[in-house]
Amino acid sequence: MVPWGGVTCCLSAAALYLLGRSSGKDAEVLKSVTRVNQLKDLAQLLEAANKVLPFVVTISGRVSSDTPINCEYSGLRGVIVEETAEQHFLKHNDAGSWIQDSALMLSMCKEVPWYLDDGSARVYVVGARGAAGLVLTVGSEVFEESGRSLVRGTLDYLQGLKMLGVKRIERVLPTGTPLTVVGEAIKDDIGTVRIQRPLKGPFYVSHKTIDQLIANLGKWARWYKYASVGFAAFGFYLIAKQAFQYIMERKRHWEIKKRVLDAAAKRTTSDTEGSNGKAEFGVNGTRKDGQMPDICVICLEQEYNSVFVPCGHMCCCVTCSSHLTSCPLCRSRITQVVKTYRH
Repeated sequence: MVPWGGVTCCLSAAALYLLGRSSGKDAEVLKSVTRVNQLKDLAQLLEAANKVLPFVVTISGRVSSDTPINCEYSGLRGVIVEETAEQHFLKHNDAGSWIQDSALMLSMCKEVPWYLDDGSARVYVVGARGAAGLVLTVGSEVFEESGRSLVRGTLDYLQGLKMLGVKRIERVLPTGTPLTVVGEAIKDDIGTVRIQRPLKGPFYVSHKTIDQLIANLGKWARWYKYASVGFAAFGFYLIAKQAFQYIMERKRHWEIKKRVLDAAAKRTTSDTEGSNGKAEFGVNGTRKDGQMPDICVICLEQEYNSVFVPCGHMCCCVTCSSHLTSCPLCRSRITQVVKTYRH
């Protein structure tokens, strides 16, 4: 039997190890990226490193835009705005009770060109929504109660629904927010400096500083490592435990078989000597030749005379059968013991 618990733990350990290794590599890569203290220096660095591609840097500044979005509910001005609307309702389940549930009605996102500004220069950020570490601020969370008509409410009730209302959530990246961006810096033909996702390398847009990002990745790498070691140790323990039980079970079966065959050989010898050369036959009409002895495999003294239901095996006497809950041969659960009689 395959020890699925142990195998699952070992596979989980391998997955955690890979996650920890990935986090550790990202931390090492972040340590090696070029740090730009002032955005005005980035253009000069690009000219000096124009032969090195990709040129991955980390910059910091405040979010700005020439055409910011005015949020409808929160009144904030932002460069990325996500709006969601969820319909909340009660539904009648099969048990006859009402349970609360929700369904997404609307999900939309708006983004305008934006850049980081530190007072010395500006650098545009492209594709920030796909970057790691980006967290939008919840600008507004409004619940509008359902105002449906009596007819519509009655129809919903007959269908097993009670409309509660609509929950609208507005998430925004406000202007003026300090951010740290790690990515590939490029300069287009008109001299505009942008930072974007590199073909290979990290891409972060975060409220944390570069040092905080490195420390956070290192912490997660250590936690993943410790968790993988724990899962691996527990998985190997489960596999070793089941393997030990299997070996001991096979050893016990071999010892029982050996004892039964030895007892059968001795009994066959004594029966042969007592019958003066006459052949003796067992209960099934087969000659006793030491291969299929009809004695109890438990006590090795009495003849077996009990049939286990439902597996149908017959290998124990009535006395030993009364103490068993599973068949000694196939381990099936015994529901009934039927005594047999010789004719």
